[in-house]
Amino acid sequence: MDFIKQVNSQRHRLRKSVVDVSRIIGIEVSNLYRMFKNEPDVRSSTLDDLASALDAKWVLVPKHLLPEVERLISGKPIGVDDAPSSIDRLFGVNSS
Repeated sequence: MDFIKQVNSQRHRLRKSVVDVSRIIGIEVSNLYRMFKNEPDVRSSTLDDLASALDAKWVLVPKHLLPEVERLISGKPIGVDDAPSSIDRLFGVNSS
């Protein structure tokens, strides 16, 4: 799921309208609607403000870790409790 879809999903979960979000971050409603339609390029400061308004933070995730992060966000189990996570494997952390 792309970033704008994630933001829109979070906005719906928090039951915030586009007007609510525009008031929180100080962006014209029309500009926010265009952003949700992926029309203009968006500045990173706008994304920071938008994520903050939705009690979230935007981050870069290495593609090879994305499936695990998406499972974590969705609340689905990642695997056996004693199995090292992808993060542990990435940084060479031993679970034993």
